[in-house]
This record gives sequence, C-alpha cells and structure tokens, in this order.
Amino acid sequence: MRTFGTMGAMLLLLGAAQGQELAPSGPSVSLLSAPGVVVTRGSSASTELRFRVAAGYHINSNKPHDEFLIPTALKLNAPTDIIVGRVTYPPGQDMAFEFSPAQPINVYSGDFNVMVKVRPLRTVMAGNYVMRGKLRYQACDNRACYPPKNLPVEFGIKVGKAVVKKTHRRSPQSPHVR
Repeated sequence: MRTFGTMGAMLLLLGAAQGQELAPSGPSVSLLSAPGVVVTRGSSASTELRFRVAAGYHINSNKPHDEFLIPTALKLNAPTDIIVGRVTYPPGQDMAFEFSPAQPINVYSGDFNVMVKVRPLRTVMAGNYVMRGKLRYQACDNRACYPPKNLPVEFGIKVGKAVVKKTHRRSPQSPHVR
C-alpha cells in the first residue's frame, strides 16, 4: 500500500515538473523603452512604448479575429488633470498554429510599439508626473495558450507652462506728430 502511495506521489511530481517545462519560465513580454513625454499645459504629445515578446511566443493582437481570444490592451491610470488620449496599436500578423490550423490568429511577435497620446489640462500644475498602468496580454507558443498576464508599465510626463504670447499694443499716435 505504501509503495502505491509513493509511486502516485512521484507521478504527480513528474506531471507537475513536465507542466512547468511547458509554461513560460518568466514574463513572455517585456517593456523595452518608455520614453518620457514633455508637453505644455493645454496641448498634447505622444510617446512610443516599445515591447518585446520573448522568442518562441506570440501574443494576441489588440484586435484578434476570434471574440473568445483575449486582446492585448494597455490600461493607464492618469495622474489628476492629465488625460490619456488615443492609444494606437500596430496591426497584428495573421498566423496559423497547430491548435488552430484552419483559422489564422492575429498576433504580435518579436518587437512591437504602442503609441500613447497625453494631454494635461490647462489647470494642471507644471512639474513632473508619472503615468502608471499595465499591458494585459495572453501569451501562446505553437502548441498552447497560457493564462493572461499583466505587465506593469510606467513613463514620465514633464508638464511645462504654456507659452504666453505677448501682444504689443501700439499706442495711439498723437495727432501732433507729423
């Protein structure tokens, strides 16, 4: 009876070890660069966030073809009085895989960029701010997909005072000047 219990435990451990070999060993997407944004109050500016999908993996694009696939999505928590404008994702690439040979899946692999537009309101104080958020994605390899993950994202915003254009008023000319 003890031998059976020991063998069962060994089989469970072996199965768990094999499962670990299939799962990604770490984050399968990383943030390569998130340049800060310099912008004046009341105007807008964009930054390009660069991401890398680990070799051997792909992630669903922002607009996967199947409604049941989890799209890649950037969610940002803006500091007070700073508005997140348009977030622009690159087009994905249609690829067929062993688990879906008849229906190509729209994916990102390798490096890809996401553009983010920000606009501080005119009332925001000039200074340095930090935009924080997360990139939600689902990584897959050629055989299977893994549970969705969230990658923390952070970049700086330097808000400057709006340039005030001074208009020079002409003083009325005296009728006595010839």
